[in-house]
Amino acid sequence: MKLKKVGLNDQHATLFIIGIFLAIVIAEYIFTYLDAGEGIILCLGLTILIYVIISVIDMKQGFINSAESLAIIPLYVLFTSSLPWFFINQQFLLPAVYSLILALCFWHMHEKNLEFHAVGLKSNKLLKYAMIGVLIGIFTGPIEYWVLKPAPSFPTFELKYLFRDLVYMTLFVGLGEELLFRGLIQNDLIKIFGTKTGIFGQAFLFGIMHMTWRSPLELVFTFFAGLLFGILYHRTGSLTAPIVFHGVNNTMLVSIIPYYFAGLLI
Repeated sequence: MKLKKVGLNDQHATLFIIGIFLAIVIAEYIFTYLDAGEGIILCLGLTILIYVIISVIDMKQGFINSAESLAIIPLYVLFTSSLPWFFINQQFLLPAVYSLILALCFWHMHEKNLEFHAVGLKSNKLLKYAMIGVLIGIFTGPIEYWVLKPAPSFPTFELKYLFRDLVYMTLFVGLGEELLFRGLIQNDLIKIFGTKTGIFGQAFLFGIMHMTWRSPLELVFTFFAGLLFGILYHRTGSLTAPIVFHGVNNTMLVSIIPYYFAGLLI
């Protein structure tokens, strides 16, 4: 005999999504400040719980889609923190980790039959949007450096490292995080909660995922950066500007300012 699913009305389904948000915050806090192992276990439990709930409880498809895109966050923490990355050369670690994040996003897109253009991966106005991203990233990079003050990665500045980091930060970090937070999570949240709540919600989670820096100022910076990424994506309908903005900001942060302008921003 086939069991009938229990139904959730929109109000209860909204509480379900809010519960996922709170669980992500708690798991990230425990992972960062208390015990990394317990944080990883919580992420595993949260992922399983999300899929169990949407399998046995009936709710509108929009809430299911949002829950599944949010589930990528604990999966991301689970895989990137628990896999044996020690066997990978350090210079390839970042692209390896973000390749996994991209794989999770593309798997989700495949499962939901989402085309590239539906999540903002478009070629229209590519140069214009890329230039917008460059200009904003050049401005925000020094601000984030002032917040974090990371040490130089190498003894001296070299162009080969600058170009390598620009590729890594744009095509792996920028693409991976923008596709996840803006292309998937923001889109799904907007469909059920509206534009303002969708943009605010993804920015909140984007900030929370930077808790591992253990800097309250970085949480504030990444929250507002998430808002700006989200607004850019919503206004242009393209991920180009956010991806380039993200990549240039991070490249300024780790590959340029520590070598040439650090003294001005201390």
